[in-house]
Amino acid sequence: MSAHRRIVLIAIAGALIISASAPLVRLSGVSPATSALFRCAYAVPPMLVLAWLERRRLGPLPVKGALAAWAAGVVFALDLLFWHHAIDYVGAGLATVLGNLQVFIVAFAAWGLFGERPSARLVVSTPVVFAGVVLISGLFDSAAYGSDPAMGVLAGVATSLAYAAFLLLMKRGGAERAAGPLAHATVVATLTIAVLSPLFGGADFVPEWPAHGWLLLLALGPQVLGWSLITFTLPRQPAALTALLLLIQPMTTVALSAVALGERPSPLQLAGCAVIVLGVLYGSRRKPEPAAVPAGERAESSIG
Repeated sequence: MSAHRRIVLIAIAGALIISASAPLVRLSGVSPATSALFRCAYAVPPMLVLAWLERRRLGPLPVKGALAAWAAGVVFALDLLFWHHAIDYVGAGLATVLGNLQVFIVAFAAWGLFGERPSARLVVSTPVVFAGVVLISGLFDSAAYGSDPAMGVLAGVATSLAYAAFLLLMKRGGAERAAGPLAHATVVATLTIAVLSPLFGGADFVPEWPAHGWLLLLALGPQVLGWSLITFTLPRQPAALTALLLLIQPMTTVALSAVALGERPSPLQLAGCAVIVLGVLYGSRRKPEPAAVPAGERAESSIG
């Protein structure tokens, strides 16, 4: 298996794991600010252990990487606060779809910031995937539901902007690391959410069970394991490709929400899931590298 294919599979595994985030938020039954706060707070201890092990192997995280991770932590806090409110407004499945419109922001921003010119396949597949996102979102579907769809869309768009900034900052400061930058970002996100929570409805700082059992699972699964896998892939492939692969998340979340929460996607939304799968599979493929020609054969061909 090629190195590129392994990186793609790791990114897909991370996306599948974080797809459980929104259903776990709904199952916890706590306020958006509370779920955002504790998913990060419970993730801090294991992330610090992973960061310490990584530091022993690779040395201290460079100052540039730490600063980028701190900035990423601030925007990740905003991402979670907006997104957890979107879950309240339009449900776990649709909120996750709306939050993943980041693919376009990341693709164009990475082109400008990192010189990562999108491949032809990525350019072709991006509008196809966006069409699938639109179908899932229920914009043209009378069967779509939600307590406040308009606010859900606004919160979802704000989530996408913060999500894109988080991915780009983590890529810029990653320096081939995963645990260190993510640990820094998680600590900063926890503190930022605690400070901003009064502006987002307030957080309950007293744990209650079984609600916090779901939040603990959210922290150890999607927050620690899922995001560690995704952070590992960010410096190793184009940011736009990672963003595209992350669109597997909303498709999977729609399915999980149907099973765990009784959210029933319409036929149009199911069609959108299929379109996203096809778009991601096509966009993640690369043309095979041309085989190296031995020097002797090159000389013979040039003579002929």
